[in-house]
Amino acid sequence: MNATLTRVPHLLHGGDYNPDQWLRYPEILEKDVELMKKAGCNAMSVGIFAWAALEPEEGKYEFGWLDQVIDRLYQNGIYTVLATPSGARPGWMAAKYPEVLRVNADGRRIPFSARHNHCPTSPVYREKVRLINTALARRYAGHPGVILWHISNEYGGACYCPLCREAFREWLKKKYGTLDELNHAWWTAFWSKTYPSWDLIDPPFDNGERGVHGLTLDWMRFVTDQTVDFMKAEVAPLKEANPALPVTTNMMGFYPGLNYFKFRDVSDVISWDNYPSWHEGDDRETALSTAMTHDLMRSIKPGKPFLMMESCPSAVNWKPYAKLKRPGMHELASLQAVARGSDSVQYFQWRKGRGGFEKFHGAVVGHLGTGDTREFREVEALGKRLKGLSKLAGSRFVSRAAIICDTENRWALQEMRGLIQEDKGYLAEVRRHYAPLFRMGVNVDLIDEESSLEGYELVAAPMLYMLRAGIAEKLRAFAEKGGTLVFTYWSGIVNDTDLTFLGGFPGGGLQELFGVRMEEIDTLYPADRNGAEVLPAGKEAGLQDRYEIRDYTEISHPAGAEVLAVYESDFIRGLPALTVNRFGKGRVYYAAAVFEDGFYRDFYRKLVSDLSLRPLEVDLPEGVYLSERRLEDNTSCYIFQNFNTEEVSLALPKTLTSLETGESLETLVLPGYGTVFLL
Repeated sequence: MNATLTRVPHLLHGGDYNPDQWLRYPEILEKDVELMKKAGCNAMSVGIFAWAALEPEEGKYEFGWLDQVIDRLYQNGIYTVLATPSGARPGWMAAKYPEVLRVNADGRRIPFSARHNHCPTSPVYREKVRLINTALARRYAGHPGVILWHISNEYGGACYCPLCREAFREWLKKKYGTLDELNHAWWTAFWSKTYPSWDLIDPPFDNGERGVHGLTLDWMRFVTDQTVDFMKAEVAPLKEANPALPVTTNMMGFYPGLNYFKFRDVSDVISWDNYPSWHEGDDRETALSTAMTHDLMRSIKPGKPFLMMESCPSAVNWKPYAKLKRPGMHELASLQAVARGSDSVQYFQWRKGRGGFEKFHGAVVGHLGTGDTREFREVEALGKRLKGLSKLAGSRFVSRAAIICDTENRWALQEMRGLIQEDKGYLAEVRRHYAPLFRMGVNVDLIDEESSLEGYELVAAPMLYMLRAGIAEKLRAFAEKGGTLVFTYWSGIVNDTDLTFLGGFPGGGLQELFGVRMEEIDTLYPADRNGAEVLPAGKEAGLQDRYEIRDYTEISHPAGAEVLAVYESDFIRGLPALTVNRFGKGRVYYAAAVFEDGFYRDFYRKLVSDLSLRPLEVDLPEGVYLSERRLEDNTSCYIFQNFNTEEVSLALPKTLTSLETGESLETLVLPGYGTVFLL
């Protein structure tokens, strides 16, 4: 039984369905249900951008067509994920209430156009959303076919209108209390930027203040908080009608505009939209990056399943190259989401529209209008397979390793001037630590600084530039109790208002934890290289003799830590490149530079072995990835996926049984693009 969607005993399969675009074609709506059943679809997201059809005139609701759609779906064994329509307001509203339209960072109000251009602060817009959501909730919150609310669509962007600017000032007053505190926190004495009044504070317009990093950072926090508050307002009438009916909103992975972890309390289940660029390069590397994004989304509510709300069965139309998925990739990529903890495979879109921006975006049903296409047949085959994987619905993804990947830290890093200007390399550094763990089949969570560390044995915190409130104490306690920590260069530099710590780095009380005192950091030109010479103690930790270094070299001095490797050249020759510090019952590693990939492979191989983190001791060929989900009875389901086009075989450490066929296996033969579920 699906733990989140308690009425659903299976994995969800379906997609974004837009019947409001086809109301003049009743024969197509009838055909849709026939094709949905043929494709093995059991859940459709309905009404996402349907406000104009639901309320064609102010206060005049037209729900008859939606009644027919939801009833028809339910009568045919298909559930509805019912959307609120706030992602695209109707034309009558834009004409009568222009304040609901967003103002861009250039100060210009957007005309009635596109979507996602509403003001989240506007009382008028909030009231109109409340009214239609209340009407939807009263009509459908108790419908047996409605299993989930889909709130808006891909929240994102910021509004710079007078209402939002004033709301930002009020947000700042609550946070800082006085202008004196704000000016100190933002260090506005620099360049004589001191604010003499609240009214003078504006967001970072395109032609406005960009040098006060505290301002920019707080603006991005405000945008997140205002978006979360808007979502809470959307959810309120829905929960009033039926508190048991869960809500979600579809997110966008590593999208930098919002701190998605702030949505964890208002979302009952996390969902996201997954659009990798398959076949652009090495699919094995794309698979790794995609898994990392699944893990980030799942970790917002760790231990619980998430939903892949959107994916594409063929080619998207908005990327630089509209590349088709090669045969077999659709099933493989879809099952990767399941492997990493998703309880659904959903698509954008069910049927291609006749016009508009996405008329050539991939869909289950194309303009031919039948099931006689390759993409439909692949969806149909996957639907049959998902039906046989019903035991996975509601199962847990248990991780004993975590990587801190904090959105606010990412914001602060990118705003600072220094290092490599264009891209400081934060996500690349996170990936360096994620990749070897993933390749060894270790389940990994990607958490933020506010997340609990309970249950983890290994936590990596790459480029932890900003220490938010409480994180230093949490990390110290984790190590004291026996946890293993991995830190890198450029950590513990600023507090949560982006002010540097005084008294040396790392600040915030972390010098004792690191056992190292940092002095300065050098940014290398692209062609520059250094090397790390590994000392005997480092070789005992599983490292080879030497590793190449690039991008950054931090200059530091031991203050209690043991040196495992030293720089081999330049003026920093002989200084620590890698150290370990015993702290309480735990160990704290500090990597002072960017190493070649082989270093992270060797380093984590030994840590994983010492901590027994692998769910299954098996040698995985390159491009073969392993995930583990725990069934209701705590039985482990091991999911092997082959992202190579060629067949591979591997010996299993024990006899395992296929979840789908019941066959007992001691040797696993995986076809190209193949996936196997074993118990």
